[in-house]
Amino acid sequence: MKVFLSGGTGFIGSHFVNQAHQAGHEIMALRRSASSQPRVPLQRQPVWINKAMTELAADDFAACDVLVHLAAYSANVPYDTLPNCIHWNVQAPLAMFAAAFSAGVASYVVAGSCSEYGRSAERYPLIPPDAPLEPTGSYSASKAAASVAFHAWACEANTRLLILRIFHVFGEGEADSRFWPSLRRAALAGEDFPMTSGEQIRDFIPVEQAAGSFVKAIDRSDIVAGRPRVENIGTGQPQSLKQFAEHWWKVWGARGRLIFGAQPHRPDEMMRYVPKV
Repeated sequence: MKVFLSGGTGFIGSHFVNQAHQAGHEIMALRRSASSQPRVPLQRQPVWINKAMTELAADDFAACDVLVHLAAYSANVPYDTLPNCIHWNVQAPLAMFAAAFSAGVASYVVAGSCSEYGRSAERYPLIPPDAPLEPTGSYSASKAAASVAFHAWACEANTRLLILRIFHVFGEGEADSRFWPSLRRAALAGEDFPMTSGEQIRDFIPVEQAAGSFVKAIDRSDIVAGRPRVENIGTGQPQSLKQFAEHWWKVWGARGRLIFGAQPHRPDEMMRYVPKV
């Protein structure tokens, strides 16, 4: 199939490009400029479209069968303001969808975020996809607003939409400031790693598995036009942050120590954040 992809240079997007090409799909990928580099090496280059999302027109989607939207604005701390997050995570993608729809694209696969659930996660041992959205920050609020807006758009347009809410992805190409890369950096340097008590329960999903879920979604036949569907993406195997850290510390043969309890929990820390998958 011919796929139009946003976020092709991103963490999950780079892995998606490699897996989608391996599966025999043709990829047209959006990037801000020719200088934008993918987070992991690409085995084969897609057809790059060097534009802002708001500059896209129907001609950019010629003969595409499906649009896969992986781009996300301000997904890591420090988050931008709510108005900017709303613009780039809601309004700009809606403009892109409208251009694609006018070109005849009839299927849309969108990356949602587990952070959309926010405080409602506290009420569920396993968070169902239809749990209330109670986000607590600008990025998560914009992603929750996007889910609602995209749902309404797909109903009005009578087109196929699948939203895949991703839980805690880790792996090659992840932003250096995040937990897994920070843990690896300390382990390989032989340094100690101070962290929280590690009691938080999460569902950590390898980026390759997350990207594979989007590749499989490209030609799913169970998504009905005008009836958007939301699913969670995780492994179904919750573990504590402590268990996760200890596993990788051993894999890397780290000489330093994991110092549990050296860092405080965030003020808004959810102690259990696990999806029903």
